[in-house]
Amino acid sequence: MSVDGPLPDDPPPPLEPPPPGAFEELRAGNLGLRLAEGAGELDAAQELRFRVFYEEMGARADPATAAARRDADAFDAVADHLLVLDHDLGSGPQAVVGTYRLIRRAGAARLGRFYSESEYDISRLLDWPGEVLELGRSCVAPPYRTRGTLQLLWRGIAAYVFRHRIDLMFGCASLHGTDLDALAPQLTYLHANHLAPPALCPRAVPGRYVAMDRLPLGAVDMKAALVALPPLIKGYLRLGGFIGDGAVLDEQFNTTDVCVVVKTDLITDKYFRHYERTAGGG
Repeated sequence: MSVDGPLPDDPPPPLEPPPPGAFEELRAGNLGLRLAEGAGELDAAQELRFRVFYEEMGARADPATAAARRDADAFDAVADHLLVLDHDLGSGPQAVVGTYRLIRRAGAARLGRFYSESEYDISRLLDWPGEVLELGRSCVAPPYRTRGTLQLLWRGIAAYVFRHRIDLMFGCASLHGTDLDALAPQLTYLHANHLAPPALCPRAVPGRYVAMDRLPLGAVDMKAALVALPPLIKGYLRLGGFIGDGAVLDEQFNTTDVCVVVKTDLITDKYFRHYERTAGGG
């Protein structure tokens, strides 16, 4: 989740299982979705992230980032990268029009931490039995911010969850801007309606903690606040997602971050039931 470029506002689509034994490309017309293959495709994802996060959304680039025109960090090397490709543009790096970064326990262990740990205490999530998955750095090029593209990304995440038997997903999701007064209705809505239960509740680290219950509940138009949330956050809430305790200001990326947590049991149950039927297992 971390920084999330603009995306259309649509719910996750009905789930269908990936082919057994592999994460094969998913297709929707001219668009395909698969994991990045090789340095060239990762570079294309990093270049797309730079265009969306820095040029479009106003993130502040350090000299090295500005010179390279790439949004890149150490976590890229230990992650899987979902790519949306427009096959009308080709089949390699030149076709990359969307991306999402996925980090599992083993990848994070190579660096000694998850990306989210710079903003949140996620120790309760890491104590959860089974595999966990951190999501972040999602973005889509402007011409492709359509219902079909977002549903393809949702399908890809669901397929990855099924393939790797993920039990818990989490990550820092972003509200654009750092004006807490302007964002007060959305933050108050999230705190009042979607706060994670104690056993699954990450908390913003000391020194960066920003209270989310910023307005009296009677002063908030809850429906309007929900509508104003970024589509990606609404999508995770529709999957039964929770929000951690406290927001964090990310001045570099010009965002206010919240930590989203999603238990994947409902997703994987649907996958297993569908796959058993299609495989003749009942």
